[in-house]
Amino acid sequence: MQPVIIVLIVLAVLVLVAVIRTVQVIPQASAAIVERFGRYTRTLNAGLNIVVPFIDTIRNRVDLREQVVPFPPQPVITQDNLVVEIDTVIYYQVTDARAATYEVASYIQAIEQLTVTTLRNIIGGMDLERTLTSREEINSALRGVLDEATGRWGIRVNRVELKAIDPPVSIKDSMEKQMRAERDKRAAILQAEGTKQSQILTAEGSRQAAILTAEGEAKAAVLRADGEAQAIQRVFDAIHAGDPDQKLLAYQYLQMLPKIAEGDANKLWIVPSELGKALEGLGGAIGGLAGMNDGGGAKAATPPPARPTGDPVRQVRRDYPQGRDYPPQGGGTPRGGY
Repeated sequence: MQPVIIVLIVLAVLVLVAVIRTVQVIPQASAAIVERFGRYTRTLNAGLNIVVPFIDTIRNRVDLREQVVPFPPQPVITQDNLVVEIDTVIYYQVTDARAATYEVASYIQAIEQLTVTTLRNIIGGMDLERTLTSREEINSALRGVLDEATGRWGIRVNRVELKAIDPPVSIKDSMEKQMRAERDKRAAILQAEGTKQSQILTAEGSRQAAILTAEGEAKAAVLRADGEAQAIQRVFDAIHAGDPDQKLLAYQYLQMLPKIAEGDANKLWIVPSELGKALEGLGGAIGGLAGMNDGGGAKAATPPPARPTGDPVRQVRRDYPQGRDYPPQGGGTPRGGY
């Protein structure tokens, strides 16, 4: 009985292994290459698949998702004979598992070498400055060449990126100096423009302030002139309304003489011609009052002799010609004679 049991156990194990090898579960976004006796038979897609056990074998399982592969830095010579290190990143996706398995031995290595050769060909036609500023152009050209070359391998290159472009150390130093000079230049220009704008604004403010000050002074002068004119008009109206006589005017003249004489710089007095008439009227009034006090008003005071009218200075010059001295204050004959 024991040999029969052993055979049954062996048969059960073989059946279990056959079932396991017959049923193949392929995960999502994956594919499997099936070979029968070493020859490609079919491609298994995602899901549950049945194969012939011990006859069909799974050659390769291919990931159909988009893959990202960074390549190490590669030395590239530019058109102006400068060596730069360029890092690239490739985004690709397997579209045909059979072609990716049988058309190329290692599509990763093939893409890397194709990327290096294409990159050197593209960068060789550009100078350093264009290389540093034309990443989009380089990416587009590189992607076009890689996509066309890898199409027969069952691979689609979705995107190519230049991760870094490292020029030589000497070129870096020169570029840093140039950039520093450019920054200093822009800073100097901005500072000069700021100073210019500040001076313009200051001048404009000073001009506006001067204009406003002049306008204020002009308005103030006009208001002062209007006030003085009104004051003079009121005084003039008040004087004419009061109708002052010669006595009052003479009295006012006498009150103003001390104020005229104030100050050390007053060396000359100008006496108006009407002052004589005013003094005559004032003297007559005072004499009349004195006579009334002395004689009780019985005898009228003798009026003073009439004085010549007109300008006193012209009268004196007419009475005393040039070359003769004026009569002394105490009377007598002038020294030059008449």
